[in-house]
Amino acid sequence: MIPLALLGTGLMGAPMARNLIAAGHDVTVWNRSPEKARAIEGATVAESPAVAVAGKAIVISMLSDGATSDRVQSDAMDAFAVGAIWVEMGSIKPEEARDHGARFAERGMGYVDAPVSGGTKGAEGATLAIMAGGDAAHFDAVKAVLADLGTPVHVGPVGAGQLAKLANQAIVACTIGAVAEAMLLLERGGADPAAVRQALKGGFADSVILQQHGARMTEGNFVPGGLTKFQIKDLNNVLGEAGTLGLELPAVTAVNDRFKVLRDEMDGADMDHSALYLELRRRNGI
Repeated sequence: MIPLALLGTGLMGAPMARNLIAAGHDVTVWNRSPEKARAIEGATVAESPAVAVAGKAIVISMLSDGATSDRVQSDAMDAFAVGAIWVEMGSIKPEEARDHGARFAERGMGYVDAPVSGGTKGAEGATLAIMAGGDAAHFDAVKAVLADLGTPVHVGPVGAGQLAKLANQAIVACTIGAVAEAMLLLERGGADPAAVRQALKGGFADSVILQQHGARMTEGNFVPGGLTKFQIKDLNNVLGEAGTLGLELPAVTAVNDRFKVLRDEMDGADMDHSALYLELRRRNGI
């Protein structure tokens, strides 16, 4: 049994911790809001990140952003076990992942950036898509643990996992925009959106977003799985990375602007990102 620490027990981190415990791992958890950590039955709750990481071979981060991850690493750096591997499963910038990886390498420790896709359903069902960047040996050392959370795939050196996640988020956001337009078209045109989703199953236009988020849109269910404010954070990172590569991404730019309207003018920051449908209805005067 590998001693593990998991930092960040929010919407994603909490079910991930539970799945690791169910798989038989000895899991220590820490969260900025202690009550969320204490809700993880079977876990040891640490009072600080330094206490959480002490003696742990693998430390999993599911923190909100790169700056938070950076602060936690800095605060706990002297407490890490020799040869420990930090697994960054939160979504941060590729450049932040590369900087963090260099920091751990200087101390003889490993670093794998392994962001995920699949939302809270994937976290709960241990079916997350896991895109991992880092040294192949470090990936091999954590692969079995990651497999208890979903399907890990090694996609390149440190930073490549976060780059893959940005590509994922670009596809997700643009697809949400397309599905919202399709659902509104069906609704206003008099077709049954649920029946059309069933008709499209298995076809070229089918997707998890069509089936899950299309249903959310027509049912008006925007209880958060993937938060709008985090979708914007990821799209800002997509556009920032594209800028460093000299690329223009017009579809991502347009859909990000719409998500910002949802956040800033419609009080939608903490809604599910499928609530982009509400922005579309407003845009059409509905």
